[in-house]
Amino acid sequence: MMFLQIFQGLYTFFITAPEIAFARLFLILLAFLFIFLSYRKILEPLIMLPMGVGMLAVNGGLMVMEAGQLGNLFINPMASNVEELMYYLQIDFLQPIYTFTFSNGLIAVLIFMGIGAITDIDILLARPFMSLFLAVFAELGTIATLPIAMAMGLAPNEAAAIALVGGADGPMVLYGAILLARDLFVPITVVAYIYLGVIYAGYPLLVRIIPKRLRGVEMDFRTIPKVSRGAKFTFAIVMVSFLSLLFPVAAPLFAGFFLGLAIKEAGIPRYVEFMSGPLLYGATLFLGFTLGALLGVDIILNPKVLLLLVLGVIALTLSGLGGIAGGLIYAKFSKEPFNPLLGIAAVSCVPTTAKVAQKCAAAANRKAMILPFAMGPCVAGVITTAIIAGIYISGLSLLTG
Repeated sequence: MMFLQIFQGLYTFFITAPEIAFARLFLILLAFLFIFLSYRKILEPLIMLPMGVGMLAVNGGLMVMEAGQLGNLFINPMASNVEELMYYLQIDFLQPIYTFTFSNGLIAVLIFMGIGAITDIDILLARPFMSLFLAVFAELGTIATLPIAMAMGLAPNEAAAIALVGGADGPMVLYGAILLARDLFVPITVVAYIYLGVIYAGYPLLVRIIPKRLRGVEMDFRTIPKVSRGAKFTFAIVMVSFLSLLFPVAAPLFAGFFLGLAIKEAGIPRYVEFMSGPLLYGATLFLGFTLGALLGVDIILNPKVLLLLVLGVIALTLSGLGGIAGGLIYAKFSKEPFNPLLGIAAVSCVPTTAKVAQKCAAAANRKAMILPFAMGPCVAGVITTAIIAGIYISGLSLLTG
């Protein structure tokens, strides 16, 4: 045992309770699985690869700290008072990133800026009713999961935080969980990103509810009216003003997304290049890596984690079913060819669900190109999810005093 003390990561397996040792081992194996699946592109590598490496390092790197306590050199998310926080800012190498970008939601806003800078809103403005109609239906999981979670024993704020997973928007879930349920923010956010990573595998199975002949419907590009850059720029400015007035608590998210969009439509290439490249991918990298480093053994032993895993599946499944129902209803009453797969794109994981819709359409009919149409409801879903997040945060603040 004295020899093992040189190798602290191994040594701590023998001096902790069996449940902690087995939980660490499980998380290390899970990290290897995430890394492998992201390498094979089965899971989203942009998030899951750095998350897996973070999980692997933090659960392997448990060591004996001062006063015989166990810890690591990554993050202490529980540091609260100024003196304690200043100590960990000088000790834990990811503490500055967590303290200055996670705990205040900045990381989510930075990602939204990047998403705004690469988002095409032509279809949203050309077909606003269609886009918003599908987006509302695709919020079924975001709305219905709230009472389900409360019935399963979660507090209203915790239920609202996990319900936001139904919007399939990772930064939105992170931002909402920090404001609604800070003590559960790590498992809720990790649950969200794990499930968003497997959307590529899950939603193509779900859309088989739609008959193949409808999944292969071709849509006519000639019916799309042209939208000027000025109109898109005006839309961005009007929307950030209007939504911030209605839901100030979500104003940082609105500001980030519509700033990126406004810069894109204003034609400022150097800003667009920065936001869509270094800013977006740098923030995404540190998001995944820091979340992995936060996923230590204390998280997996939280009895609420299993419940959150179940509720995350419920939320995303209900949203997918809602989007499919909306697509089928719209197709029924549409006067022109309409592919109901656009409903699944309204579950607002930009641009993942739009790509899923295109992939499923092409599988049914190689000539079906619906991706440009799918971006309309996909972007509308971002807006509706942000509105619901604002309602949840503001509404629960009023109810709880």
